[in-house]
Amino acid sequence: MAITLDHIDKAILRELQEDASISNLNLSKKIGLSPSACLARKKNLIETGVIKKFATIVDEKKLGMEVLAFVFINLSPLNRKTIHTFLEDVHKYPQIQECYTLTGSHDYLLKIVAKDMISYRNFIIDSLMQNASISFVETSMVIGVDKRTVYVPIHEDE
Repeated sequence: MAITLDHIDKAILRELQEDASISNLNLSKKIGLSPSACLARKKNLIETGVIKKFATIVDEKKLGMEVLAFVFINLSPLNRKTIHTFLEDVHKYPQIQECYTLTGSHDYLLKIVAKDMISYRNFIIDSLMQNASISFVETSMVIGVDKRTVYVPIHEDE
């Protein structure tokens, strides 16, 4: 369900997406609002769920994670029990950074990071594939990242 935002809310969101660590005082100056009004607006955006969370984006390569892979998964049988069990496993493994439910020929898409190919292989075989409902796994290895963002475009005219 979409929430109606005015130009001030949109300005706050644009600034926070650029720098979530900006102080409330600096944010209020940038958008031309008093600090207390700015804080109230930001709090409302959090309470309504428009802002889901604040996070620090880390460069995984600088932490020694050389492998980035996208993995298509199919479950069998595809039912509430196998889905629930699979999603429990997904949340259990920090190597799985993202999980998407899909339409089409695959049930899920996972984004997985690993230190190296051996670690990736061991994770798939020794951890992920221990879920008996996984009937299909197809890996696409990332050879380069050309764009990565968490920025959601926010336009004034919308």
